[in-house]
Amino acid sequence: MVESDEEYAPGASDDDAEAHQVTRNAGSGVANRSQGRSKADDAFNVIRRTWEDVEEGEDGTIAGTIDSLLQQGKRKRTLKDTTPLQRGIIRHLILVIDLSAAMTEKDLRPTRYLLTIRYCQEFVTEFFEQNPISQIGIIGMRDGLATRVSDMSGNPSDHISNLQALRKEDPKGQPSLQNALDMARAALFHAPSHGTREILLLFGSLLSSDPGDIHTTITSLVNSHITTTVIGLSAQVAICSTLVKRTNPQSNPQKHYNVALDEVNYRELIMRLATPPESHTQAAAAAADDRNKSSLLMMGFPSRVTDSKPSLCACHSRPTMGGYLCSQPFSSPPNNIDKVNSREFIGY
Repeated sequence: MVESDEEYAPGASDDDAEAHQVTRNAGSGVANRSQGRSKADDAFNVIRRTWEDVEEGEDGTIAGTIDSLLQQGKRKRTLKDTTPLQRGIIRHLILVIDLSAAMTEKDLRPTRYLLTIRYCQEFVTEFFEQNPISQIGIIGMRDGLATRVSDMSGNPSDHISNLQALRKEDPKGQPSLQNALDMARAALFHAPSHGTREILLLFGSLLSSDPGDIHTTITSLVNSHITTTVIGLSAQVAICSTLVKRTNPQSNPQKHYNVALDEVNYRELIMRLATPPESHTQAAAAAADDRNKSSLLMMGFPSRVTDSKPSLCACHSRPTMGGYLCSQPFSSPPNNIDKVNSREFIGY
């Protein structure tokens, strides 16, 4: 008996019968998937037709459209919460990028991988414009391992050049969230206590290939006072939700874990983290840990002087006619210093 190429739909019309036609050895959801794919393509074409919003003015230019877009951006910034907050300006941030095979998907054009590299370069530039005395390190996840892309430093040119070198490589393998967090924790271990310790994770996969118990790693991050922020590209993952909840106990976890909806939303989520984070209140800091309290750093700017008579150099232990005068002796002495030399030079 010859197999039929169609499925029988009782009581259906000819139009319904055409909608139920399937190919041989195919599942019943092929037609539905094809219809869903066509709808997704149509929606994508509508989103990408940004040129239709551009209109020429009476003078034949698009200056009016550009002005309207600028005004929309200003109104959007005005609607943001402008409550004055105390923010930390000395930041130490580790950027963890997913370099696994999941980043080859094209739901974000051109691909997740290339778009992420481009946005990371823009983020580095914006980060150092708003945080000029901060530092960044970059780590990648590929083949179940954590690779160091760029060392912790405050030079944006080195980070951008290392990110551009990733374009020559292809994403492959599975990510290892535990290995990346361990490497990030080691890089932030020697960060001073008066600065922030942050991890920004760009996660495109739905799984993590870990060698051990990742909850132990999360506990180590909590003990090291490291905060994490996750931006997903596929869907929310349970372990990422646990990560942000435990490492951000004093803030709303929804602010630290988001899934990008499209290219524009993806860029907004990344660029939002370039702004310095708000500091906790004094009451919350005292209840949490003395190490999180805001503290002031003693700074001095020595002045260069030249004398007609020789003075003793403090570092070379020899007479000198000039040098840099320490500014501390002329200020009020600290409580733990009983005697301060009235005049002390550092020669040159």
